[in-house]
Amino acid sequence: MADDDRNPEEEFQELLRRLLSGDTGAIDPEQLSRLSGMQIDPAMMQQMMQQLQGAFAGSDDGISWDLAKRQALHIANQSDLGVTTGERRDLDQAFSLAALWLGEATTIADLPTPGRTITRGAWVEATLPVWQELAEPVATSIADALTAALSEQAPDDMQSMIADAGRLMRAVGGSLFATQLGQVVGRLATEVVSGGDVGIPVMPAGDAAILPQNFADFGRDLEIPDDQLALYLATRELAHARLFRHAKWLRLHVIAQVRDFAHGIHVDTGALEDLASRFDPSEPDELRRALETGALLPERSEAQTAALVRLENLLATIEGWVDVVTDDATSRLPSAGRIAEAVRRRRAVGGPAEEALKSLVGLELRPRRMREAAAMWRAVTDAAGVAGRDALWDYPDLMPTAEDIDDPAALVARLQATARGELPAQDAMDDALAQLLAEENDRTDDAATSSGDDDGGPSGDHPEDPRPV
Repeated sequence: MADDDRNPEEEFQELLRRLLSGDTGAIDPEQLSRLSGMQIDPAMMQQMMQQLQGAFAGSDDGISWDLAKRQALHIANQSDLGVTTGERRDLDQAFSLAALWLGEATTIADLPTPGRTITRGAWVEATLPVWQELAEPVATSIADALTAALSEQAPDDMQSMIADAGRLMRAVGGSLFATQLGQVVGRLATEVVSGGDVGIPVMPAGDAAILPQNFADFGRDLEIPDDQLALYLATRELAHARLFRHAKWLRLHVIAQVRDFAHGIHVDTGALEDLASRFDPSEPDELRRALETGALLPERSEAQTAALVRLENLLATIEGWVDVVTDDATSRLPSAGRIAEAVRRRRAVGGPAEEALKSLVGLELRPRRMREAAAMWRAVTDAAGVAGRDALWDYPDLMPTAEDIDDPAALVARLQATARGELPAQDAMDDALAQLLAEENDRTDDAATSSGDDDGGPSGDHPEDPRPV
């Protein structure tokens, strides 16, 4: 049949064949115009083809991380005012004094490089690799769900053509998620005040930074002198960065727990099919909202709920230490109490990272236990001193647990007994381990005795071997 004799449905099937084979560059705009009989907007279809060409040019895993970076930088730089000489000078002075004060409040060493001021765009550049690492499990899940949905819903006569569409659908799903990631990180860049403001270690190790433009927005309605606010926030930022540089295992521990939570996510195929059934390509807002709000992510499983509890306890332990150290270091500041309360209020409503984590990995993270964790660290400081407290970050197995947050007195008692050179009190786990070791020793002794009897050795009633030596 000649091309001119084909009806719109046949034209569309031919277009799909080229599309699914990745041959998007060979599609003629005139061919698109002939699809008007199917009520398909040729201009919209041409734009979709251009987007798909970009998707095919993405990374091998179908997720266009470069697209996410461009989107985030576009949003961040739109309103970025840069850093003035005065802002840089004032915050550099705040970082210098904060470093001196922290030297009196913690034994954890100073950073090799001083804190710095950065723009919103620079924050995106510095933190995007971590956001990419956190979001990758969910991005892969969405791409897999789109591929499966395409295969399950396609008619039988199109299955042979659909079989080669996996790479395309992964590219489409990856591009959608990359766009979402870029929007989330870009908006977050307009809110975060410092590198540690997010709560998770998104900045490079040993890097402390404040965003002057967002710092000004945060302090605008607080009626607190800018120099005091800058000194408090610089102290808090340096404490956060010092901790993660000192406990090198801690950064990997936090990121691994977030990824463990994210790996348990599977896209809600029912919600995806419902959205697809009413999706209008000319009105993409519903799809965008579904991605941004996490509507395609199902309810948490029991395993995810347990992972969330572990992560909340870990972050509370970190933030509680930072709170105590910052409070001690800034005790000279007249407005320290008011600033600390403003920071706590900001975290209590979710903080700038909550919506980001909720939409990216379905993680609703609230600082439920930070006050309890801070109270634990205060009790440890009073009982064991600054050095004894900070030594708990030397190794992962020394770090306080959720049970220690619940019962700081038990942790304090153990630390005091250790300081006196006393053996720690046996707990149920110690007793169980001792019993297992005793049973193992008994089995070993029994085996040795049995082996001696079988060899006819001198033990027992067996006569000595009469063979000459």
